Amino acid sequence: MSKVRHLRWMFTLGALVAGAGAAEAVLPTFTDVTEQAGIRFKHSFGDHNLSNIVEGSGPGCAFFDYNGDGYLDLYLVNGCWLREVSDNLGRDLRGKLSNALYRNDGDGTFTDVTTAAGVGDAEHYGMGASAADYDNDGDLDLYVLNYGPNVLYRNNGDGTFTDVSQAAGLDDARWSLSAPWLDYDRDGDLDVYVANYLEYDAGKFRDYYPAAGYPGPLSYKAQPDCLYRNNGDGTFSDVTREAGVYFPDGRAMSAVATDLNDDGYLDIYVSNDATPNCYFVNDGKGHFTEQALVWGLAFGEGGQGASSMGPVIGDVDRNGFLDVFIPDMGYGCLLLNEGKTFVDVTAPSNVAVACGQYTGWGGGLIDYDNDGYLDIFVANGDAHHEYAEEDVLLRNDGKGRFVDVADQSGPYFREKYVGRGAAFADYDNDGDTDILVMNLNGPAKLLRNNGGNGSRWLKVVPRRADTKMEALGARVTVTANGMGMVQEVSGVMGYLSQGDARPNFGLGSALQVDEVAVRWPDGEVTVAKKVAVNQTLELVAKRQQGPARGSGE
Repeated sequence: MSKVRHLRWMFTLGALVAGAGAAEAVLPTFTDVTEQAGIRFKHSFGDHNLSNIVEGSGPGCAFFDYNGDGYLDLYLVNGCWLREVSDNLGRDLRGKLSNALYRNDGDGTFTDVTTAAGVGDAEHYGMGASAADYDNDGDLDLYVLNYGPNVLYRNNGDGTFTDVSQAAGLDDARWSLSAPWLDYDRDGDLDVYVANYLEYDAGKFRDYYPAAGYPGPLSYKAQPDCLYRNNGDGTFSDVTREAGVYFPDGRAMSAVATDLNDDGYLDIYVSNDATPNCYFVNDGKGHFTEQALVWGLAFGEGGQGASSMGPVIGDVDRNGFLDVFIPDMGYGCLLLNEGKTFVDVTAPSNVAVACGQYTGWGGGLIDYDNDGYLDIFVANGDAHHEYAEEDVLLRNDGKGRFVDVADQSGPYFREKYVGRGAAFADYDNDGDTDILVMNLNGPAKLLRNNGGNGSRWLKVVPRRADTKMEALGARVTVTANGMGMVQEVSGVMGYLSQGDARPNFGLGSALQVDEVAVRWPDGEVTVAKKVAVNQTLELVAKRQQGPARGSGE
């Protein structure tokens, strides 16, 4: 860490009166509430024997409010028996597996509404999911990423969904893992970037050592990702090449839409498996330029051989720039944004020591104790065998280091699973961040945060002027006790998953928020001063984001 960065970090630490400095305070814990919440989901990779890279890569999930009642619902992705993927011994699972939609009842429980909503999909091999209002009709639609054709479900607004994949042009037949939504051309409707993995050979590849597990990603040809422009009439066009994001050798694991260079335009950051990561910089004119190597984002200290999983974004050191954390099969990778370049601090921050003994997949930068500093969670599990591992929870001490607090954070952290995707959301709207972990061939786990709201907090929800939906891509800055904190409105983050898009700011002991500033996707800025703590603040844009478009119905 540079001397300048160290001094800046210490200055912001001192500005928070009693936030991260409250080391003696009792820390929050997490309670496994899966059963009492009514979630009965168990993932299956569609077989009885883990034998290939398709079976070992999923699953993910998505938090999204499909019925608009203010509580986040939960979509869980499952595998299925598929002839070109599964063994014949697993044929008894054929047609018996499906994805699941759980409605949040607002009282801490969920109800399985999969059948009524029509989103089970027992025919496709699910990997991940994301949700967005692609047709600007005021409700969230659902996009499911599969090995094989993807499925776009249009929300009918009555609790049901309609499969419009083919009509919309989003039934990509490749192996897709992640799909962040963004209005890259600022025309008022959401476009989507689909991160694709590799071309699996249906089990024909045999040149490997069986005891080490199935062949890895470099044994297969990569598949290029796709950027789809929303045409405003319910259809999408593939603009990958003309937009400058064609990169045929990536083997994408997940992607995130984020403004890392803080120029007001959403960029795209892609974490690739065993190859350099990609950073596509948006020029604001509908075109991107790949600049990962220039910015220090192509790979960290582990080199390009690291198997990067899902990238997560947040201002770890509170210097006003968004940083990047990427779990991987090694030590993880924490890259701090210096404004013009990124610096790898994985080792000096203690992240390498804590994560190096595990295989990381779904990660999160969350302020679980609301002290004003982002902490780290990682879901772990072996890549090639069903070998279970504990998950990791690291607390940011505000001084440049992360402290392993898993042992004191609840019995769950002494259990072992084969972790994959993870999503982070305040599902009970109590002001602290809860966790949903997806486990390979195992149960989904909902972890309720107990005590995180003991410190003060503020949730900010920027809404569009037209549809009143959350303004994806908006940038929120909160100032309290002299310390500035910044977050983006971005749900799709991490491995295969989507979490709470509503920025939740930990305020420590602050009695008031001095200022909230929202920079909308079109560049307009809204400011609110002297805001009360421990509340959800909704701000509506003064003008429509882009030209009026049809709903596509």
